[in-house]
Amino acid sequence: MISPDALRGKLTPQRELSDLTWLRVGGPADYLFQPADVDDLQEFLRQLPREVDVFPMGVGSNLIVRDGGLRAVVIRLGRGFNGIKVDGLTVTAGAAALDAHVARKAADAGVDLTFLRTIPGSIGGAVRMNAGCYGSYTADAFQSGLIVTRQGELSEIGPDELNFRYRQTDMPEGAVLVTATLKGGPGEAEELHARMAAQLQKRDETQPTKDRSAGSTFRNPAGFSSTGRADDVHDLKAWKVIDNAGMRGARVGGAQMSEKHSNFMINTGGATAADLEGLGEEVRKKVYDSSGITLEWEIMRIGEPLDK
Repeated sequence: MISPDALRGKLTPQRELSDLTWLRVGGPADYLFQPADVDDLQEFLRQLPREVDVFPMGVGSNLIVRDGGLRAVVIRLGRGFNGIKVDGLTVTAGAAALDAHVARKAADAGVDLTFLRTIPGSIGGAVRMNAGCYGSYTADAFQSGLIVTRQGELSEIGPDELNFRYRQTDMPEGAVLVTATLKGGPGEAEELHARMAAQLQKRDETQPTKDRSAGSTFRNPAGFSSTGRADDVHDLKAWKVIDNAGMRGARVGGAQMSEKHSNFMINTGGATAADLEGLGEEVRKKVYDSSGITLEWEIMRIGEPLDK
C-alpha cells in the first residue's frame, strides 16, 4: 500500500464509515483517502495497486454500508473539490459541492437549476445516480464532466459515455468524478429562490426530514399492467404499493419505514445495516406478494455483512 508520507491528502486505515453516512451505520473501509486536489488524487490512483478496489463516496446521503465494512479504498472529496463557477447559463461545480449550494448559487446568477435544491447529497452523486426531482433530472442539465480514471488519468466525459438512465449511469469502474458542467434555463433570481423555498416547504410537509434517513428507499415502479397490454400500463409510486402491502411503519430492530412517508426508511436509533437492509427486503417481499411488483432499491448498499 502507498505510504501516507508520499501523499498531500489524508490516508486513514480501517476507517469507520458509519459517521460518514446519513443513516449512521456500517463498518470500516480498509482505507479512506481524502485527496488534497486533483493532482494528489491522480498520483494516488497511479500508485495504488491495480488489484485494490476503489469506491468514490460523496456525503453518504443515499448509502448503506454493511456492518462488516468495505474491502476497498474509499475516496472522499473535500474542500479542494467543492468550487462553483457560473458563466452565463453554464455552471461548473466540483463533485463535492452540495446540490443545494449549486442550486442557490445558480439562482443568484439567474440560472434555473432549482430541481437540485431538495436533492440530498453532492454533485458527484447526483451525476452518478442521475438524481432528479419534480420531473427534472441531472441528465437534462449535464454537459460534460472531468473524471480521474482508475489508472490516474484526467479525462473528459460526456452524456453519451455516461448513458444516463433512471437513477443510474455507466460511470467507468473505479473512476472519480471531480467536476461537472451543467446548463440551466434563464430565470429571475427572486423567482427562482421563491420556487426553491416552496419546494423546501412541500418537502418538509411530506417527508421525514428531521429523521435519520437516506431519501427514497426504492425506485418508483416504471409501470404495471393488470391485463398485460401495453396501453394499460400506468405509473405507480413506490410509497403507494408499500402502503397497499401494509408496510407503512413496519419495523426491524431499530429500522422503520416512516409513518410520514412510507418509501423513507429511518434509523430510529441503534439500527444496524442488517436491520435496515433486512427491513427493505421484507418490504420488497410483501409488495411482491400483494401486487406482483418487484421494487428495486434506490439506496446503494455496499460492503460485507458482519458475519463474514
